[in-house]
Amino acid sequence: MKTITVHASSKYDILIENGIIDHCGDIIKKNTNAQKIAVITDDTVNDLYGERTENSLRKAGFDVVKFVFPHGESSKCADTLIKIYDFLCENGITRTDCLAALGGGVAGDITGFAAATFLRGMDFVQIPTTLLAQVDSSVGGKTAIDLKGGKNLVGAFKQPVCVICDPDVLRTLPPEIFSDGMGEVIKYGMIRDAELFDLIAEHNRETVWSVLEDIIAKCIGIKRDVVEADEFDTGERMILNFGHTLGHAIESYYHYETYSHGSAVAAGMCMMADRTCDKETAERLRKCVQAYDLPVSVPADIKELVPLCGKDKKRAGGQLRFIVCRNIGKAEIHTMQFDSFAAWMGK
Repeated sequence: MKTITVHASSKYDILIENGIIDHCGDIIKKNTNAQKIAVITDDTVNDLYGERTENSLRKAGFDVVKFVFPHGESSKCADTLIKIYDFLCENGITRTDCLAALGGGVAGDITGFAAATFLRGMDFVQIPTTLLAQVDSSVGGKTAIDLKGGKNLVGAFKQPVCVICDPDVLRTLPPEIFSDGMGEVIKYGMIRDAELFDLIAEHNRETVWSVLEDIIAKCIGIKRDVVEADEFDTGERMILNFGHTLGHAIESYYHYETYSHGSAVAAGMCMMADRTCDKETAERLRKCVQAYDLPVSVPADIKELVPLCGKDKKRAGGQLRFIVCRNIGKAEIHTMQFDSFAAWMGK
């Protein structure tokens, strides 16, 4: 078992091991005093791992209740959040109980936000079942829901009491969802670790399984280091947003239907690299992205995407902060007046 410890406003462990989901109950028991757990998951993940998770929790002595919502980004909304609050009330959940996010980024984000706000805060654990959630969204304490005006616009910082990553569960992912996670994996190599990027680039979607556990651990280690240096996203943590300014605009432009998050980030990284990197670096990134069946661009005109960048939460007043990687393994935070950014991107 690989263990990575995060020293943020609260200390917690991220545990990585094949088959660990069947032992989640014992692990959670060591990390919370709760006697009752509310599992929050979506219908797809529930069919795959709901029973195994519940069995492990009950075997460890927990009283377990479960809330299941429809899968997809559209469920990460205020309506689902209110339904979760009502479910917690109906089942007598108290501040000394615990929530468990079982699923991908949607489950993790909305469960974490519920844990941060229900009864003014309670314990929660992350059991991520997608690659994207394991390497990125389950670590660091960012929680949120979407609004009509944009993605992740309402949220809170809430660190979990532990994160349980089982690489085995990724084998049940549809190929396109696995590729989606690789978009964020490639990002980690671009922003902080050239050797990690090289390792990723040596493989493709079919061959990467032989080194996947190590890749997951390396990505989590990078995320841990960045979060410890800047937990509340006011400085260095912004480098984690490479590809996201355009990526979120792409998701919004296509109404969160055509491009998944990782696909949009992959395209956003390549589109930014085309404007900021030398040809060799930009081409290396494109080839790596394509090896995992991810897009390097989108049909939408850049002039239609740029106004949507203005709705991003990384905008401060009239300025927009965005990330540039001129060289693989090194990220830079840039700030521009939004009008200047729009003109620059539109060239």
